[in-house]
Amino acid sequence: MCETAAGAKDAEARVGHVCDDARLAYRFAKRAFDIVLSLCVIAVLLAPSLLLCLAIRLESPGCPIYSQKRVGRVGRNGEVETFDMYKFRSMHADADECLADLQELNEADGPLFKIKDDPRVTRIGRFIRKHSIDELPQFLNCLLGQLSCVGPRPPLPSEVAQYDERAMRRLSVKPGLTGYWQVSGRSDTTFDDMVELDLKYIEERGVLTDFKVIFKTVAVVFTGKGAC
Repeated sequence: MCETAAGAKDAEARVGHVCDDARLAYRFAKRAFDIVLSLCVIAVLLAPSLLLCLAIRLESPGCPIYSQKRVGRVGRNGEVETFDMYKFRSMHADADECLADLQELNEADGPLFKIKDDPRVTRIGRFIRKHSIDELPQFLNCLLGQLSCVGPRPPLPSEVAQYDERAMRRLSVKPGLTGYWQVSGRSDTTFDDMVELDLKYIEERGVLTDFKVIFKTVAVVFTGKGAC
C-alpha cells in the first residue's frame, strides 16, 4: 500500500513538473513573439504613422498620440498594476472632460462606456477606430512588456472598481492587443460576454490558440466588424 501511494505521488510530481515546464516554455515563446512582432510592426509602420499623426493634428488641435491609464494584471503582492497605454487620438482633445455629460447616453452594459455615434470622435477618428488603426501605438506597450499580442483587453481603473470576483479573473494574465472578444463582435457583445470570452481564453491559451486569434484579428481589422 505504501509503495503504491508513493508511486502515485511520484507520478503526480512528474506531471506537475511537466506542466510547469510547458507553462514556462509557453511564456518564453509568447514574450519572444511579442518582441519580434512589435519591432517589425513599428519599423514597417513608422513612416505611415508619422503621416497619420500629421493628419490627426491638422483636423483637431492637440497631441496626435493619446495616453490613458489602464490596468494590467494583478501582481504577486495582490495589488493591481497600472500602465500608460498609447493610441492614435481618435477624439477631440477635450473628450475626457466631456465624458460626464454623455453618461446618460451610454449604450453599453456593466462598467463599459460605448456610444455608437459618439460626438467626441473626429472624422479621421471614425475610420481609424473602425479598422483598429488607433490601437497600433500599443505595439510600443507590447515591446515594453506591458501588453502581449494576445490577451484580455486592459480595462480602465474606474471599470475595475466595479468588477465582481468573476470579472477580476480577467486580470490573472497579462492583457493583450487582441483576444477572443475582439474577434467575436467587440462592441456588438455585452460586458458579461466579454468576461466569458476572456475567461475562456485564459483556460485555452497556448501557442496555437494565439496564432488563431491573430489571424482572425487581421480579418476583423479589414472588415471593421463590431467596431464602435
